[in-house]
Amino acid sequence: MKYSNDRSSFIAGTSSASERCAEALETIASRADLGAFLHVDADGARSSAAESDERFAAGLARPLEGMIVAVKDNISVVGQPLTCASRMLDGFRPLYNATVIERLADAGATFVGKTNMDEFAMGSSNETSAFGPVRHALDANRVPGGSSGGSAVAVAAGMCHVALGSDTGGSIRQPAAFCGVYGLKPTYGRVSRYGLVAFASSLDQIGLFSNSIEDMQEVFRVIDGHDPLDATSVRHAETVAADVAAPRIAALPVARLDGCAPEIVDAYVAFRERLTALGASVEDVDLPHSEQWIPTYFILATAEASSNLARFDGVRYGLRADAEDGDITTASRSAGFGTEVQRRIMLGTFSLSKGYGDAYYTKAQQTRRLIRQAYDRMFESYDAFALPTTPTTAFRLGEKSDPVSMWLSDYFTVSANIAGIPALSLPFGADAAGLPIGMQLQGPMFSDERLMSLAKGLATAS
Repeated sequence: MKYSNDRSSFIAGTSSASERCAEALETIASRADLGAFLHVDADGARSSAAESDERFAAGLARPLEGMIVAVKDNISVVGQPLTCASRMLDGFRPLYNATVIERLADAGATFVGKTNMDEFAMGSSNETSAFGPVRHALDANRVPGGSSGGSAVAVAAGMCHVALGSDTGGSIRQPAAFCGVYGLKPTYGRVSRYGLVAFASSLDQIGLFSNSIEDMQEVFRVIDGHDPLDATSVRHAETVAADVAAPRIAALPVARLDGCAPEIVDAYVAFRERLTALGASVEDVDLPHSEQWIPTYFILATAEASSNLARFDGVRYGLRADAEDGDITTASRSAGFGTEVQRRIMLGTFSLSKGYGDAYYTKAQQTRRLIRQAYDRMFESYDAFALPTTPTTAFRLGEKSDPVSMWLSDYFTVSANIAGIPALSLPFGADAAGLPIGMQLQGPMFSDERLMSLAKGLATAS
């Protein structure tokens, strides 16, 4: 199901938002085996779609009237569950909307429900959900990527037009690549994080999945902008120019793709050629400190996760478990958190502990500055940076039992979060098994529109 910006059929009454909503709900029900949704708000969606039809008939349509949106289950929606796919928050319903939800609702969007995810957004395969994994829409024996796998599958399988996700180290872009859809991680601070359950506050960013760049552009214009409720929300006088006549593209050297699947390498070579054919100049740039991307990310992310998740102790927030020895906090956290979440909390606590903070966390912060400076210097001469999104296509469920090999699947994505820059994954071909391949464009701060414009040009030329 692909959303059209042409509202003439709604206005003329030849089709309706209610009909589209019914189709989406039918698809969700018929593909329930994929595990994409944790909660479906069918009644709320039908009511919202009916209101959209009334507004079209009255000539009062809002910017996103009739747009069907799915929401990752770590974003607050009044009256709907907010579980972060964890037993720790099973049954919790928030009392307020996230800012992005308020803005989308005011623009006429219809929300169909909350999507499955890796527990507390910690994972790269959507296998760590306490309520079962999400399965790939093209092959149910494969993962859709994570942590926003449910949102990616919802878009890929035609269950909605656009889906919200969160991206801490690639959690939108990696599943977007696996599922063959577009995935945008905006510039840090451009989209409000108010109402997003924190994993790593300096890295988290709400972003979008879509089947078309036009849909993404429409929704981004609505959710973009300063929010006084979010201390990390930024004010920016003007964005970087969206359209560049002859863009200069820095590209990761092909030699740096050692270890990637051959199909990924071939697609990346073709991606560079496509950019050149569109009038861009593409030059190899070996970005300094790229060897430190993964260790820097995981030290920072786990340290912040350890701090953010300390509130879920069985006393103030979250599941309260019985404890025979009286240690409610240990019992509650052991029962409420899954293995991957416990692993990351322990790693983060260690990196912040006395005697080790300077050796790990402080050093990671210093390296983060070097990575950011390397990007800044590169973008003085180039308009965007091209690289693959993932080193492989979607792997099989249970294939990666080693956490380190799982973490390495985020190699090409974590640096954008470390630097706070925008990044966009776009579908670019498929492997021999028909599994989608994704390529990635990164840009300087506030160049989100430029990345979408470049991706639109690539889609038009394909």
